[in-house]
Amino acid sequence: MIMKTVFEKTSGLTDNQTHYCPGCTHGIIHRMVGEVLEEMGILEDTVGVASVGCSVLSYEYFNCDMTQAAHGRAPAVATGIKRVLPDRFVFTYQGDGDLASIGIAEAVHAAARGENITVIFVNNAIYGMTGGQMAPTTLVGQKTATTPFGRDGSIQGLPIRVSEMLSTLDGTAYIERVSTHDVPNILKAKKAIRKAFETQKQGLGFSMVEVLSSCPTNWGLDPNESLDWIKDNMVPAYPLGVYKDAQKGDVR
Repeated sequence: MIMKTVFEKTSGLTDNQTHYCPGCTHGIIHRMVGEVLEEMGILEDTVGVASVGCSVLSYEYFNCDMTQAAHGRAPAVATGIKRVLPDRFVFTYQGDGDLASIGIAEAVHAAARGENITVIFVNNAIYGMTGGQMAPTTLVGQKTATTPFGRDGSIQGLPIRVSEMLSTLDGTAYIERVSTHDVPNILKAKKAIRKAFETQKQGLGFSMVEVLSSCPTNWGLDPNESLDWIKDNMVPAYPLGVYKDAQKGDVR
């Protein structure tokens, strides 16, 4: 009997074992990006830009051409690559510390210029690699290494909603926020990632998918509790959905 293949590793990822903590959903997001690149048949024509943070070694995992950017500068590096190689698919893979803090200027201005690149923005509401400090996306009341009593909006300010902010810019073509807390939302997230790359393929401008992700280690939770924490705490603060779709003329 010939067995039917029902599941196999995507060729969009290498065989390297990832370094992520147990329960971290970076691996799921990596897989979705790899699957999309494979299914679209663009692996050989894609250049990814790794950021600094937990995903700093993503160039070891994505099975396409990759380069490394300085902290926060991935959109600037991607801009240069895309302008020199306009026929390539160019994406960045960035966490919330990298994109929403040190790299916020690069992200905003790449979007404002309408650079025809795709950004995968992983939001876990904390600085992961550096030890669990408060990030721009940390929720009010959330305890971190630098807000041990919880984030106080009157002292540390309020969370930045990046998708909402960038969707107001004329240069953005597609902005969507998705989540990884259960299978139905993971399937929706993959569709959004594909839509972002298709937006780039059509030359429509800047596209970004914000993915709500877990950080069990720095949240002090087990993997299952972390998924519930996304659903119960992050989703209400960061509503899911399409915030900009130039093809449909939608602006949320």
